[in-house]
Amino acid sequence: MPRRIDHDGRRRRIADAVCLLADERGLEGVTLRDVAARAEVSMGAVQRCFRTKEEVLVFALAHVGERITDRVRARLAASPARSARTSLRHTLAEVSLLAEEHRAEARVWLAFVAQAAVTPALATVVRGSYDELRALLVRLIAEAVDPPHPEREADALLALADGLTTHVLIGRLSPEAALEILDDRLTRLGESERPGTRRR
Repeated sequence: MPRRIDHDGRRRRIADAVCLLADERGLEGVTLRDVAARAEVSMGAVQRCFRTKEEVLVFALAHVGERITDRVRARLAASPARSARTSLRHTLAEVSLLAEEHRAEARVWLAFVAQAAVTPALATVVRGSYDELRALLVRLIAEAVDPPHPEREADALLALADGLTTHVLIGRLSPEAALEILDDRLTRLGESERPGTRRR
């Protein structure tokens, strides 16, 4: 009887190999031959799953984005009794990838974002990931402080999260300092609301 192959599992395994290589040498150093070796599959197996290197990168990027989003949602679901403001802080801390155990993921994500600036297929995936996170932030912001323009605040916080990720990775800020900046921004967001500005 022919052995059944877990194609989805193999694709995820290949995506994980791409991420490991990207963390070690950047996306420009990722070759399909090295991906196959790191994933411990044949080149033929990689080519049966993906037609081109771009397809491999697109899938790997989506894989990373889903992992981050799933972790954010899991953290929120773990303590549903939290206030909206606390949930917003934890969400942004996760998105910023500031924890030591997420540092490799941060390097890989930023490598993909940089490549997305010149690769339309990757840019589409990055925008989709940001749009999903933005929708979650809009909801949490509206529940926490109900500002006049929660979408604009969500965009600003996403941009801040990316900036903090970069500054921590290059050693300009410590993770603790980045979290203090994040907390300060959230505090000022709450203080910026004045009586009479809440939306009906």
